[in-house]
Amino acid sequence: MTQKWTESHVPDQSGRVAIVTGSNTGLGYETARVLAARGAQVVIAVRDTAKGEQAAAKIRAATPKADLEVVSLDLGSLQSVRAAAEQLKSEHPRIDLLINNAGVMYPPKQTTADGFELQFGTNHLGHFALTGLLLENILPVENSRVVTVASIAHRNQAAIHFDDLQWERSYNRVAAYGQSKLANLMFAYELDRRLKGKNTLSVAAHPGVSNTELMRHTPGTNLPGYATLANLVTNSPLVGALATLRAATDPAVRGGQYYGPAIPVRAYGVVGYPHLVPSSSQSHDVAIQQRLWAVSEELTDVHFPV
Repeated sequence: MTQKWTESHVPDQSGRVAIVTGSNTGLGYETARVLAARGAQVVIAVRDTAKGEQAAAKIRAATPKADLEVVSLDLGSLQSVRAAAEQLKSEHPRIDLLINNAGVMYPPKQTTADGFELQFGTNHLGHFALTGLLLENILPVENSRVVTVASIAHRNQAAIHFDDLQWERSYNRVAAYGQSKLANLMFAYELDRRLKGKNTLSVAAHPGVSNTELMRHTPGTNLPGYATLANLVTNSPLVGALATLRAATDPAVRGGQYYGPAIPVRAYGVVGYPHLVPSSSQSHDVAIQQRLWAVSEELTDVHFPV
């Protein structure tokens, strides 16, 4: 296995269509930028289309021939997810890559437009619905992939609380984030099982601890010296995005794998370049995966063709 897998290892993506959620900033932006530079037609699927257009302009400044499109997508609204999916399916009969990257972390207690706890609703249910709605345009494409971005937080106070998925009885923002990221991994693994023998792979990735806007609700971010410390013990957005890019483009990747950095940094998590990494034993619990899938179909009213 390559010890230092970098953006230079991303193969030519000419002729491929890649949809990257949350790609106006951070990990998603770097993912979109590299894919566009390698020749992919990239859809920047974001809630704030003005920021999406700014990101597209920035990518074009570096790669003038970049083929980019900005599409409105609010993962916290199933109505928006359905509208975006209809537009994408109409404009792109062939979808090679769907990268489920967007997310929120540690916000104060909030709900989505559909009444779901914000982190579970956005990070998991929004991507679950989007994937299910787009899958018929992905399945016929040879070597297509769905990449779901999870987190080391899937181990942190994490469980699927079927008795209170929406945290209506109490709210712990760290545990709620852990639930949403565990759900991302379980979705990726169950989807992989359902895709066996088909053209499409389901793969998961995590960025380690990466210094992006996602960190804005983390306790202590307003303290003196936080920025300096963060730069010392976190990945840059580009290095954090490499796990996603490897999961999306490395020809050696297999369905059901999980990629991320593997260098431990005391209590802060992991940094470095992407490798094949393990996830928690809980994330591989097939019974919970299948129960979560059934509940997710019920909550979103999206049913997969696999």
